[in-house]
Amino acid sequence: MSEDILLEMKGISKSFPGVKALDNVSLTVRRGTVHALMGENGAGKSTLMKCLFGIYSKDSGTILLEGKEINFKSSREALDNGVAMVHQELNQALKRTVMDNIWLGRYPLKAGVMVDEKKMYRDTMAVFEELEIKVDPRRVMSTMPVSQRQMVEIAKAVSYHSKVLVFDEPTSSLTEEEVEHLFKIINMLRDRGMGIIYISHKMAEIKRISDYITVMRDGTHVATRPAGELEMGDIIRLMVGRELNNQFPPKTNKPGEVYLKVEHLSGQYSLLSDVSFEARRGEILGLAGLDGSGRTETLESIFGVATRKSGTVTLGGKPCKNRNARESIKNGFALLTEERRATGIFGILDIRENTVISSLKKHLRFGICLNSASMKKDTQWSIDSMHTKTPSQETKIRSLSGGNQQKVIIGRWLLTDPEVLLLDEPTRGIDVGAKYEIYQLILDLANQGKTVLVVSSEMPELLGICDRILVMSGGRLAGEVDAGSTTQEEIMTLAAKYV
Repeated sequence: MSEDILLEMKGISKSFPGVKALDNVSLTVRRGTVHALMGENGAGKSTLMKCLFGIYSKDSGTILLEGKEINFKSSREALDNGVAMVHQELNQALKRTVMDNIWLGRYPLKAGVMVDEKKMYRDTMAVFEELEIKVDPRRVMSTMPVSQRQMVEIAKAVSYHSKVLVFDEPTSSLTEEEVEHLFKIINMLRDRGMGIIYISHKMAEIKRISDYITVMRDGTHVATRPAGELEMGDIIRLMVGRELNNQFPPKTNKPGEVYLKVEHLSGQYSLLSDVSFEARRGEILGLAGLDGSGRTETLESIFGVATRKSGTVTLGGKPCKNRNARESIKNGFALLTEERRATGIFGILDIRENTVISSLKKHLRFGICLNSASMKKDTQWSIDSMHTKTPSQETKIRSLSGGNQQKVIIGRWLLTDPEVLLLDEPTRGIDVGAKYEIYQLILDLANQGKTVLVVSSEMPELLGICDRILVMSGGRLAGEVDAGSTTQEEIMTLAAKYV
């Protein structure tokens, strides 16, 4: 074996009930390189990494780390042997501090029995200083934005002094500035001889950061090439098995009269302050801004899951108090949340239960029991409409890829027949083919006269699908731009207005 080969995965197969997730997949990672792993949602990328990390037990195949065969039975065993993974869906102890989360399960002890808080603080600060992360180790996790929690997770993985580090969609919740910081960290780790496996759907990032690219499709290995040999069109063709010429569908919606009015909206427990705007029937209205600018808080305050200090919401001339989610749904609103695992899916329930849970009233028979046939019919409509990859309606939603989970949630809200859709990062962690499908779905809804508000960290996405873009800064509305004529520079200038 070549000395520069750090990790070899040979002929890995893995099946779940009703689906073969991996079929004879191989991957070779060299020392001091970033190896990108790409493919559509459900291609098997995360499953392959979970087989490496000991979360799943592979059905067949061999894994070699530095030439020695390994077969980890748990993630703890993987971490102890130099393999760490930063997961796409954060799974943290939110009521504990930052340093508790980093050293959980391996606390430094005093006299072998008591946790040494001072040493834990010093060790945390040492990791943060090395990675130039500016977070208070004593801060409670739940009080921080998703992007900072993501950086804490990266610091935790680095603290294990790993040989192989897997990043699964690490930039999905990071701002452009934070992405630059992450790339600086990755380059530093690569220079130390670490092997980095980088899973992402963002092709510009992949081309910039990776040395090698492996493409997977439907649980199989399609190709592995040096990154310099592949253009974006080549990668898309390998991923989806077809040409995908346009990133965004043509805009065919025609906004009508003003339908939604938000006036002087302020949050009781957030920085949201005096936000006013209007949205039209059939309009796709974007919300841009830096992380923590108030984009998410605006949607949550409109929908009633964040407490409103003041302000009014009017729909079609009718005041909507929207004091809670139930009242908002009744008034014709739907909210797709930013963190699908924490606030979107019911992991222990199946696809059908997750799909119909917001529209159970329409499936009642005689007002007392649920109509199974009706629920099956609506669930199948959602699966077919969203092109969701699932073995059956009875499959647990947690076993689906992140992108397919997102499709289930969107289908759930469409079944409530909303007039206003509030979409917070609707394509986060979703592959290029599925993104196009969701863009087309958003456009179709606008063509039906629905009002759609979209929060996104990806400016090209907002420019590609929206009619107008509101720019948030420091909890306030910093400005409004026309999506057809503005530039990313203009949006960024407004986003920094009140920072």
